[in-house]
Amino acid sequence: MLRWHLQLGNVVIPKSVTPSRIKENIEVFDFSLDDEDLAAISALNEDRRLGPDPAEFDMD
Repeated sequence: MLRWHLQLGNVVIPKSVTPSRIKENIEVFDFSLDDEDLAAISALNEDRRLGPDPAEFDMD
């Protein structure tokens, strides 16, 4: 997912304290997704949110 975001031009700030996960995050620069892969991942979008909507989040 990190690679997909990077190739779309999104800013990616992964977080981990687990050494193996940190290594995996760095390895995202060792490959690229082809157009078919990018399209397949993009097709997974269902336009729904799994967490609270920031536009409706009450900070008061």
